[in-house]
Amino acid sequence: MSDDGKPRLDKWLWAARFFKTRALAKAAIEGGKVHSRGERCKPSKEPKVGDELQIRQGHDTRTVVITAVSMVRRGAPEAQLLYEETPQSIELREAAAAQRKAAGPGLLISEHRPTKKQRRQIHRFRDERNTLSKD
Repeated sequence: MSDDGKPRLDKWLWAARFFKTRALAKAAIEGGKVHSRGERCKPSKEPKVGDELQIRQGHDTRTVVITAVSMVRRGAPEAQLLYEETPQSIELREAAAAQRKAAGPGLLISEHRPTKKQRRQIHRFRDERNTLSKD
């Protein structure tokens, strides 16, 4: 892979600290989670000052305007100077977060496998339901 000094979108997203690694940034772009001007883009797209990006991470979608181009990953305070999030995007994210919080823990789906104790509880619960339904 030759690095000729040209800025790339995946490098910029990594430098702006939206993703922990360049590989994650590239995967997100290829997966359609990053749009520029409403269209999907490629990892090799050159970011320019003034470009507007829609970046989807988890439940949230951020709309940011590029204010500076950097290919070097620095500290978080410096990385935040590379972009500016639009006020509408901030409002929408905060409203969505409040809605998720109001929904309560009932909507949380575990992203890990149950422990041995939890599996026993699940089996015990199923066995009790099966014996009640047979009666």
